[in-house]
Amino acid sequence: MASSAAFNGPILVSAFNKSSHAPTSSRNFIFRTCSLPSHVTQRSICCFQSTGRSSSVINLRWKEVRQWQLSLRGFFMCKVQQHDATSEENEENISQATLIWRAIKLPIYSVALVPLTVGSAAAYLQTGLFSARRYFMLLASSVFIITWLNLSNDVYDFDTGADKDKKESVVNIVGSRTGTFIAACLLLALGFLGLTYTSVEAANLRAILLLASAITCGYIYQCPPFRLSYQGLGEPLCFAAFGPFATTAFYLLQSSTSELPITYTTLSASALVGFTTSLILFCSHFHQVEGDKAVGKFSPLVRLGTGAGSRVVKVGVATLYSGMLLLGFTQTLPFTCIILCALTIPMGKLVVSYVEKNHKDKSKIFMAKYYCVRLHALFGVALAAGLVAAKMVARYPVPKPIF
Repeated sequence: MASSAAFNGPILVSAFNKSSHAPTSSRNFIFRTCSLPSHVTQRSICCFQSTGRSSSVINLRWKEVRQWQLSLRGFFMCKVQQHDATSEENEENISQATLIWRAIKLPIYSVALVPLTVGSAAAYLQTGLFSARRYFMLLASSVFIITWLNLSNDVYDFDTGADKDKKESVVNIVGSRTGTFIAACLLLALGFLGLTYTSVEAANLRAILLLASAITCGYIYQCPPFRLSYQGLGEPLCFAAFGPFATTAFYLLQSSTSELPITYTTLSASALVGFTTSLILFCSHFHQVEGDKAVGKFSPLVRLGTGAGSRVVKVGVATLYSGMLLLGFTQTLPFTCIILCALTIPMGKLVVSYVEKNHKDKSKIFMAKYYCVRLHALFGVALAAGLVAAKMVARYPVPKPIF
């Protein structure tokens, strides 16, 4: 009489033998393994022998059991290694078109569009006027500036070795550090020329000083001898550059007759823009922690770790919407802004849940910054639309100047 049980691993066979020459009370139990997968060492498990009129003697081969456990673990480790190898192979086989798309970073250009749009909307709330020609002139100039930031960042990260293994680095794709650097400088010159021309046309000295301050923040963030991003100061610089400096400057440049006053509404809107922009930069470091640490780039995530970083994102998103509500209740921002911006809360929750779930997975957390870009763009559009609606529909009173 024989019985067998099979599972994904060893096959255990039990046999009961009763011999006519043996005593009636004598029983022999034999356990053995059948063939394992080819890459797992075949082991015998144990042997039980029971012969006894008074007691049973059981000899359990613990060493064999341990060897079997190691073999089984080796089987599963092999599967994990095969999965990792497949992931690495897929990463190696990324198409050139995909690398170029990543290098262009088209979604990131929302950081040029949102400050300009919110600043122009704040000016419309103040004056009821909007210059489309000036808007698109500033937009083109801003795109040139953002492209300079991206290219020069690749150049200087190439110099320090931070982008050594970054396939989507422009320097690595083009194969020329000098050519990339020259292109970056030309774009900076064109962008600053456009901003200066618009400021002169608007006869607004404060605007060009604010824009120059924003560009200076971008320079000391990444360029030698400063490279303050390596000291973990990128997020405060990003907040200042795209928030109070750039958004307020674009607000001032929408004036066509006289210089606009600075108001609490304008400063509040610009602070929200700077906050969401800084969130993009913070999340862009999640998949670069090991590389940044290797070259001495102490970003906030290198100092905190990805686990604490995911909690910072959660607190940051909560702070964004709490601050928005507070500004609405104090009537610093129109109530229309609060209603429209509240519609973006699901996107904020998506950012938080994605980062919490994937902060340890480098292949997935790469997308966190793009979820932040979506939040930044949607929140910025909602904020601008709220400012415009307050003027057109709600008849919101003209904000009082600070200076």
